[in-house]
Amino acid sequence: MKTSSGHQAQPRQESFLAPEAPDQPSADPAGHRAAPPAGPSSARDTPLSVPGSPLAVRMRPRSLDEFVGQEHLVGPGKALRRAIEQDRLGSLILWGPPGTGKTTLAWLIAGTTQAHFASLSAVTDGMADLRRVIDEAKRRRQGWAAERVGRGHGEAPPEAGPRRGTGQRTVLLVDEVHRWSKAQQDALLPCVEDGTVVLVGATTENPYFDIIAPLRSRLRIFHLEPLRDSDVRALLRRALSDPDRGLGDLGLTCDQAALEQIVALSGGDARMALNALEAAALALPPESQGVITPEVVAEAMQRRQVRYDRAGDDHYQTVSAFIKSLRGSDPDAAVFYLAKMLAAGEEPRFIARRMVILASEDVGNADPQGLLVATAAAEAVERIGLPEAGLNLAQAATYLATAPKSNRAAQALWRAQAAIEAGANTEVPLHLRNASFGGARSLGYGQGYKYAHDFQGAHLAQRHLPDGVDERFYQPGDQGYEQEIAARLGRWAAQSAGDGRPVRERAG
Repeated sequence: MKTSSGHQAQPRQESFLAPEAPDQPSADPAGHRAAPPAGPSSARDTPLSVPGSPLAVRMRPRSLDEFVGQEHLVGPGKALRRAIEQDRLGSLILWGPPGTGKTTLAWLIAGTTQAHFASLSAVTDGMADLRRVIDEAKRRRQGWAAERVGRGHGEAPPEAGPRRGTGQRTVLLVDEVHRWSKAQQDALLPCVEDGTVVLVGATTENPYFDIIAPLRSRLRIFHLEPLRDSDVRALLRRALSDPDRGLGDLGLTCDQAALEQIVALSGGDARMALNALEAAALALPPESQGVITPEVVAEAMQRRQVRYDRAGDDHYQTVSAFIKSLRGSDPDAAVFYLAKMLAAGEEPRFIARRMVILASEDVGNADPQGLLVATAAAEAVERIGLPEAGLNLAQAATYLATAPKSNRAAQALWRAQAAIEAGANTEVPLHLRNASFGGARSLGYGQGYKYAHDFQGAHLAQRHLPDGVDERFYQPGDQGYEQEIAARLGRWAAQSAGDGRPVRERAG
């Protein structure tokens, strides 16, 4: 069987744990950093632990024991933790919001594996970089590798002497892997399939949308959640007390209210929390006596950054929650998610369009006024703009959330569409056809048509559906104004009962 890229597929390895690899030398013939012997709870130095880096970088955990949060993935006895500690890792994707530990976890894998470790960024590295890493991984694994001697930048490459490879595996970290194109992701398929490369991808976007299906089927996907408040609180206290990597040598204290303020504003993002703590520490006035107060935190953070990407996963999740809150008649939740979208810079016309759609789909004829309110809000957005148009959106959202609900009009359309798809007759009956052109009457167009206003109540029993189509598409419900519609249809049905002729025809 061939993959979508045309490569011959190898038998699928079903187990998440990779086969045990033999002991490998730490020397790397290609010039990349290879893993020295390391125990399961220690990590070698990484580019992320350089002195002078931001606090969030300096405080990255150096072992799984220091890792805070994500107990469902790396807690004691969990499958992912066992795979890391036993150096039997299969290809995987770490998916989660910013500041939840994706990159940190990937570098902890780098610090524990005996395999060769290489890293690429999908933001700055392209196909040529990927192919180079894959080619070197193949040579390293299949038996021959070019042993390169060190050379200065810009110097011609020296002669390379071949040496026997040792079958060493390559663990490849690709940060922001969702940014790679389909062709770049396709290039990973054969080497992930046959185990030449153990892929560790990190992404903030939903891999079910942004990672191609053939590659996704060869990976395990691990979802990292925003950190709990207790986790963020623990990280902040660790940073305040650590004299080597944190702020412990500055003799600072953090007011409990200030600490809770940072926790609340971080939204489960460890990086944001540590950056805020560092900013507050740097913003301390001389007279503060080293105490970080809520006022200092407010000045340092200015405004909370809402995690939201207008083209990303959180955009769709928030919009989904907004619509479902409107449909579920929860005005508090609806206005909350509206506020979140506005704070994150969502396009207000998009929000208004979604409410116009919902007004017909979910409120419908239970409250026909809902469509007018939603349409008026959309027009107000065009005329006024933000921030004032947020008031119009809030009025429409709360109105729609508290309106009676009916999707019977939408269901009527869906039933009719299904009938047409199933082959229902779509020919317009002759008596309903336009007879305004010469010769129409001779074709039978318009003959026998009865003008509704010539009959009592402007209603008569006249067939309007095509021959053979007898389904009742619109069936009003019992909510709001549809109760009156249902009663009216019932009266018309009773009036038209019998031989199907009108009850009384007005004199002409």
